[in-house]
Amino acid sequence: MKVIFLGTNGWFDSKTGNTICTLIQTKSANIILDAGMGLAKADKYLDDSLPAYIFLSHLHLDHICGLHALAKFKFSQGLTLFVPKQLKSALLEYIDQPFTMPIKRLPFKLKIVNSKPDFKIGNINIKARELIHASVCLGYRLSFSNKIISYCTDTGLCENAFYLADKADLLITECALAYGQDDQGWPHLDPQKAAMLAKQAKAKKLVMTHFDADNYQTLKARKIAQKQARKVFSESIVAFDELVIEI
Repeated sequence: MKVIFLGTNGWFDSKTGNTICTLIQTKSANIILDAGMGLAKADKYLDDSLPAYIFLSHLHLDHICGLHALAKFKFSQGLTLFVPKQLKSALLEYIDQPFTMPIKRLPFKLKIVNSKPDFKIGNINIKARELIHASVCLGYRLSFSNKIISYCTDTGLCENAFYLADKADLLITECALAYGQDDQGWPHLDPQKAAMLAKQAKAKKLVMTHFDADNYQTLKARKIAQKQARKVFSESIVAFDELVIEI
């Protein structure tokens, strides 16, 4: 399978990239993690013969603003969008006038479903757990084809992050903070805390994404973050828009 980082910024688009969106290509489905403006590039990679699923962590705008681009897609097998149950009504208001095209006018069937703690789609087992953030935010753990991909974005270090990351083949975390920066009551990770999560969870590989566009104004700054993370966990890399990783 391939993991394609379509958008790797947090907060807003900049010359370093679009806001966060990650595509996992499998033989049976298109899996999309969050829907920042990177989502608008997904049609370059999607296999439209397969069903598509979007897993939303939460509803901060940098994670959902790409839903404004849904009308450009075909999704011939339909699209299912998973959302924290506490936020479903807010999402339904967002995908509607006056914000964007209403669901009933989209050129494909869209189904919005509450994320449960444990559920399954096809041969993919999913666990969703609440992380620690300024609002309700879920991390996800996907198990399929004898591989585990864990996705923990917009969080500080917490028990559920370690649970989701446990022995993952690929751990995708955020890196919104610069090294040593105080989160000021809005929990996020810096490169060494992200690496600490990977090391203590015994993950095989860490990819950091969701770089705060103000803290990380250049791609060089991300490379510095990579060096800082590798002091703790050697199998750490930083993501850039349209980076492709094969698992």
